[in-house]
Amino acid sequence: MKRRFLVLWAMVLLAVPASARAQQSPFTLVQILGLTFPDNLVAAPSGQRIAYTIMQRGARSIWVADGPDFTPRRLTGYPDDGQEITSLQFAGSRLIYARGGDHGSNWSSPTQPNPTSSPVEPKIEIWALALDGGQPVKLAEGDDPVASPQGDRVVFSRGHELWVVPTDGGQPAKRMFFARGSSESPVWSPDGSRLAFVSNRGDYSFIAVYLNDSTPLQYVAPSTNRDAMPRWSPDGSRIAFVRQYGRGGAAQNPLEQIPQPWSIWVADLRTGQAQVVWKSPETLHGSVPRTEGGPNLTWAAGDRLVFLADLDNWPHLYSIPVTGGEPLLLTPGDFMVEYVTLTPDRRAVVYNANTGSDKDDTERRHLFRVPVDQAKPVALTTGMTMEWAPVVTADGGTLAYVGADAKQPPLPYVRPLSGGQPKALNRDLIAADFPAAQLVVPEHVTWQSPDGLTIHGQLFRPAPVGGRRGTALPPSRLPAVVFVHGGPPRQMLLGWHYMYYYTNSYAVNQYLASRGYIVLSVNYRLGIGYGHDFHNAPHSGARGAAEYQDVLAGGKYLQSRPDVDPTRVGIWGGSYGGFLTAMALARNSDVFAAGVDFHGVHDRTQTPSDAMTLKAQVGDGITEKDVADLLRVEWESSPDAYVNTWKSPVLLIQGDDDRNVHFEETVELAQRLRKQGVYFEEMVLPDEIHDFLLYRNWARGDSATVAFLDRMLKPRPATR
Repeated sequence: MKRRFLVLWAMVLLAVPASARAQQSPFTLVQILGLTFPDNLVAAPSGQRIAYTIMQRGARSIWVADGPDFTPRRLTGYPDDGQEITSLQFAGSRLIYARGGDHGSNWSSPTQPNPTSSPVEPKIEIWALALDGGQPVKLAEGDDPVASPQGDRVVFSRGHELWVVPTDGGQPAKRMFFARGSSESPVWSPDGSRLAFVSNRGDYSFIAVYLNDSTPLQYVAPSTNRDAMPRWSPDGSRIAFVRQYGRGGAAQNPLEQIPQPWSIWVADLRTGQAQVVWKSPETLHGSVPRTEGGPNLTWAAGDRLVFLADLDNWPHLYSIPVTGGEPLLLTPGDFMVEYVTLTPDRRAVVYNANTGSDKDDTERRHLFRVPVDQAKPVALTTGMTMEWAPVVTADGGTLAYVGADAKQPPLPYVRPLSGGQPKALNRDLIAADFPAAQLVVPEHVTWQSPDGLTIHGQLFRPAPVGGRRGTALPPSRLPAVVFVHGGPPRQMLLGWHYMYYYTNSYAVNQYLASRGYIVLSVNYRLGIGYGHDFHNAPHSGARGAAEYQDVLAGGKYLQSRPDVDPTRVGIWGGSYGGFLTAMALARNSDVFAAGVDFHGVHDRTQTPSDAMTLKAQVGDGITEKDVADLLRVEWESSPDAYVNTWKSPVLLIQGDDDRNVHFEETVELAQRLRKQGVYFEEMVLPDEIHDFLLYRNWARGDSATVAFLDRMLKPRPATR
């Protein structure tokens, strides 16, 4: 009887068209995590050469490609050893890069990350790699290398000082100069004879210039302000920089949003005189921008300065003559400008933005070019794809960028800057079993929060067996999951993301959809892409966690759908998304039946400093009641405050060398859950950081996430 059943089942399978059978074939998590992730895309200072890194299943490699055909060449590679590659750049006939460290951390540590738990202490190091081949050469221990224009030297940071080393490795590194404070953000002059840098003194900072050991450091317009982002004029005679007020003054109530104005200055190094070119209004929209690159200050052709500001509620590009005047809005419209680069002739800016001809381009990224002196942007890419990290080759002829869509993972691309068909590089690296054809195309959806704010998200719906989506409903209502991103200044997209952390999240959401879940990715307030006011929403964060209502509304939106089982809605997220996952489970176990909390914050209270308490006691700008109100609101903005109503099971995942969220957050929550009798599981990754450095740890965490949600949200088969 059993044999006959198997034969009949085989006949049924053979009767199903091959295309439908392929659509039914499940893919594995390992397959989809085999995606390619290009990063660190740079152009050489001359010719048609580009370089970039690729990470695939934790293996990091460095590639170079030369025009006009841009055939990729792999120069070197490393196994899944958890050591980052950053600061990739050309230096004459070599590539320079840093290897190791944690470049996404919120605070520094005296030791470098050691995710493999090696008994040999890892170091962050500067390396040189010959473009014509050969083994990498270690230059020095240090970070943040910046090659000189001639490519013969590299300045880098070590222990809050700046050091220098020849790029051929012929001499040991040496400290470049002595200076008080922390020397940061070095920028070579165009001829390589001088070095501008930021001298950070704590509550204030200077722009300084180093010439040689026999010439005193030149401090540029020193004041009680915080100066940053030095930018040389093309002839090397002047420096533009960004200025903000110094810290201090009367105590301010952290529960209130306070403008953070800024200004742009230009200093003449020959006379030592400096003048303000532009000053922002002292309004919330006039605050220093907090999107990619901040002010993005650059010195463009025609003695114009280009910068980014939120003056009309959107992060936009402006330009202004160095002599001052009214800034020219270069990129008008209701969208966000993000990655920004100048063309080699400095006459135009290439950038990406969440806008385009399609109504859903708010959830994508496309590339544009705009002259630095005219508000005439031109679209360089369009369609259902996403593009980011643009660079232009030194000859001005080729645009290189990273691109993806809903199914194909990120790849490097090149195309003529003047127009033409893009060419994908390294397509052969995509594994033969990568399940691109089996992925779903997420849909852009919106819903209303209780306070009337429109919230955007992406909906992943399982493709129906043997047909197009929408042709047939599943036989029963499906389990559903809300995904909550971290940051919080992030925006999830209608496809693969430009941050590796969220390519991982996108892969998991696609995998959940393949397993029969309906997944809703929520772009809650505090995120980017929807304007300054959305990004800086009042009563959010530790000021009241107003963003949680967007997540709760997303959960209820799923419950209202006819294809969702309202009793089987889960939630998962990492970092700030872990915080909101914990909030959801603590406050609304009636909506969220289970969750997975990756390295989330659980207690938002921050005991006021002694100085703040003293100022409150004497009435200097803040009262003791203000301090008490602050602590109360921060506590009420914390998941820990609602553990007494937490009923739903949760999986806690965190590395104990996390430098963004203290591991103690998870330790303390576990004790509270245990006392409350809440079922929880935990996965602790010794020596791993916040943004996991090892692919195998991502795979472990992702597998545990899916397995936990399956156990909690999917009905178990009946037993006899």
